[in-house]
Amino acid sequence: MSVRCPDCGAVAGYGYEVGHKSDCPALRRRPRTTLTDGRQIYPEHRNLKPNGQQNDYVVLAEEERAKGFVRPVRRSYKHLKCGTVTTMGQTLAETYARDPNFYSGTFCCGCSSHFPVGENGEFVWDGTKEKVGT
Repeated sequence: MSVRCPDCGAVAGYGYEVGHKSDCPALRRRPRTTLTDGRQIYPEHRNLKPNGQQNDYVVLAEEERAKGFVRPVRRSYKHLKCGTVTTMGQTLAETYARDPNFYSGTFCCGCSSHFPVGENGEFVWDGTKEKVGT
């Protein structure tokens, strides 16, 4: 998904900062993001592998996650539609804990696909009734 930056007019994908003009105010407002392993985000990160997962996932950068969390760091969630519990990596879990609204969807290992999170989403944190992304 691409959006036009209201500040500098550049077209950029979600979490993809390349393309903004160097003096764009949006770059100063948004927290820095990277891929789960700390690498720079590249456009093809959203391409899907044969198992349905993306090539890579965007997370809040290490220095942003180091500021602390507003929710507990939880790694496992349950898909309400199929009952499968999926466990994510630590950097993804810390991004959810720092900014619960960062993602619009997540992956289900049982269905091999991505589905919405949030108040109307399809996932709860494992062992709770709390919706992922809220």
